[in-house]
Amino acid sequence: MSDIPTGSDSGNRTPGEAGWYDLFSRGARDWLRHNDKVRDAVRQHLPQIVAGADVLTGGASTVRVPVKMLEHYRFRLRNSNEQQGVGQGQAKPGDRIGRPQQDSENQRGQGGNEDGGVQYTLEFRIDDIVDWLWEEMKLPNLEAKAGRAKEDDWTREGWDRRGARSRLDRRRSMKESIKRRGVQSASGAESPSFTDDDLRYRQLAKREQPAMQAVVVLLLDVSGSMGERERQISKTFFFWAIQGLRRQYRHLELVFVAHTSEAWEFEEDEFFKVTGTGGTVASAGLKKVRQIIDERYSPSQYNIYLFYASDGENFPSDQPQAQAALEEVSGDCNYSGFLEVAPLAGSAPDSEIGRLFVDLSRDDDSVGAYRVSGTDDIWNAVRHFFTHASQGS
Repeated sequence: MSDIPTGSDSGNRTPGEAGWYDLFSRGARDWLRHNDKVRDAVRQHLPQIVAGADVLTGGASTVRVPVKMLEHYRFRLRNSNEQQGVGQGQAKPGDRIGRPQQDSENQRGQGGNEDGGVQYTLEFRIDDIVDWLWEEMKLPNLEAKAGRAKEDDWTREGWDRRGARSRLDRRRSMKESIKRRGVQSASGAESPSFTDDDLRYRQLAKREQPAMQAVVVLLLDVSGSMGERERQISKTFFFWAIQGLRRQYRHLELVFVAHTSEAWEFEEDEFFKVTGTGGTVASAGLKKVRQIIDERYSPSQYNIYLFYASDGENFPSDQPQAQAALEEVSGDCNYSGFLEVAPLAGSAPDSEIGRLFVDLSRDDDSVGAYRVSGTDDIWNAVRHFFTHASQGS
C-alpha cells in the first residue's frame, strides 16, 4: 500500500502521516517568504531610490537594497549579562536605573561577542525598480480616441486551399473530403480518401481599430528663481514619470517645454540639461503648450496630459493672463498637474501659480497640485498624481 494519504482520509491524518508533506513543502514556503521579504524591502526603499540623483544622470544602471536574512523561529537561552526582567538584581524601590554608557561616534568601539542580526544586499536593475514602482499606477482618465488606426489586430477570417501547415483546419478538411467523395460515389467514379484539394487552411486578416493615443507635455520653469536644487527635483520627478509611462502605453508621445519670460520646446536629452535666467512669466509657457496642441495634437484624437513644475513664483501682473491660459489648456487636457518645489511644510501649494491650480481643482477633478520640499517627497508626488488622480476619475 502507498504511504501517501488520499484526499478521502486527508482530514484524519495523524501528525506522523502528515509530517512528510510539511518537510517537503518547507522549502517552497521559505522561498515564498523570501520573495515577499525582498518585495517589501524594495518597496520600503523606493523613496530613496526615486530620489537618487545618480539614477537620473545615468550614473547608475542598478541599485542596491539591503534585505534581512530569514531565520526560523526557535527558542534560545538568555545571555548571562542581560539584566532585564522582573525581580532581578539587588534593586530596591526608589533606586534610579542607569542607562548603559555608549561610545562616542568619533571613537572606534571595542570588539564584542554580542549576537546581532544578519542582512545582505541585493542588486536590482533600474528597469525592474520602475516596473515595481508602476504596478499600482496608471495614466489618469485615459480614453479611446478616434485617431489613426493600428493594424496589429489579427483575426481568423475564412479558409483557403493554400496556407501554412500550422493553420490546417482538420475538421474543415474532413468535411470537404466527405462532400467530394459523396459526389464522386454518386457518379460511380473512384474516390480517394484525401486529395490536396480537400485541405483547408485558416486565413488571418488584419483589422484596423482605434489606437489608444496619449501625449504628455512636461512644462518646466527654468527662470532665475529656480535654483539648481529645485530644477534637479523637478527633473527627477519627470524622469520617473516618463520611465513608467513608456512601459504602460504603446502610443505615447512626449513634449518638453521650458520657459522663463519666454518659452521653448526641447528634445528630451536637451531638456534635462537646460538652465536659464531671467524672470518668471507662467503664461508664456502655457501659451506655448497651447500652440503645440493646436498644431500637432487634436484633443479629438489624443489623450493630452500636462505636468508643470515650478517654484510657484510668477510676475504679479501676469496672473490674469496665466489664469486664462491655464483654463484654456486644462479644458483640452485629460489631466493637468502642478508640482510646486518649495522648502515649506505641507503638501498643499500656496504660491501664485499653485493657487491657480488649487482654485481650478475645486471645480474640476482633472486638475491637481502637490508641493515637495526635497527629494524624499518625490515618491509621494508620483503616487499623488498617478494613483489619487486615476481613482478620482
